[in-house]
Amino acid sequence: MKRRRSFIGLIFILVFTVMLSACTSNNENKASENVDLLQEVKDRGVLKVGVMGTYQPYNFLNEKKEMDGFDADIAKEIGKRLGVDVEFVAQEFSGMIAGLQAEKFDTVISQMTITDERKKQMDFTDPYITNHVKIIVPESDQSITKVEDFKGKDIGVGLGTNDETYLRTELLPKVGDFTIKTYDDVITSLKDLDAGRIDATINNMYAIKPVIEKNGFKIKAVGEPIKSDQAGIAVRKGNETFITELNRILNEMKKDGTYKEIYVKWFDEEPQE
Repeated sequence: MKRRRSFIGLIFILVFTVMLSACTSNNENKASENVDLLQEVKDRGVLKVGVMGTYQPYNFLNEKKEMDGFDADIAKEIGKRLGVDVEFVAQEFSGMIAGLQAEKFDTVISQMTITDERKKQMDFTDPYITNHVKIIVPESDQSITKVEDFKGKDIGVGLGTNDETYLRTELLPKVGDFTIKTYDDVITSLKDLDAGRIDATINNMYAIKPVIEKNGFKIKAVGEPIKSDQAGIAVRKGNETFITELNRILNEMKKDGTYKEIYVKWFDEEPQE
């Protein structure tokens, strides 16, 4: 009987030990999940930034094969003020949200437009730029001057972008049937437009001006801006401390004139916001 009681007691101790170990492991996992990203970046000494890398003048590889552009300069200045290096991770825009959630990078600084739908998947800083989107057509085209003229046409747009969502959810129901052709980069969409493979695209002139000049595309912007978008720095959800620090830095950059210098460098005009 005593041996039986001792055996039962031993089993109880073993079960209790396993349960305690499991609880400890779970707590450690939760603690790991809740590690402050700001502190993690500082401890690592590197801020990993997701960018398209093909979106001149916002983010692109220069002649030295270094990441350059407006977004890149904003990221570099943020890294400087955090006291860390910046590592750019190139990612097609259609996979940018998945890449952020998979922790391929800490932030997205790549003209990620702030939308209610995206806010469900990630958090944003305050806007750091406002872009005005216009209709772009071949120079010889006289048939498209407004969105209502899209009916029956082939319209190109960046895959996974806010512009694609705008075309599908707002313009299609409003204008009527037109065909949407998606692209992974701006250059290819403009090549197709110049060659007559699509009838129009939508984008902002800041984005397409350097591409037009470099490639000699015979295309033009028409009409008034069809919409204005605000881009923010995107961060995985649950990192409020990091968002607060990024907002502080952006505000500081605007107050001390650094933001204005970067803006004028890339767009040849002062920010309107």
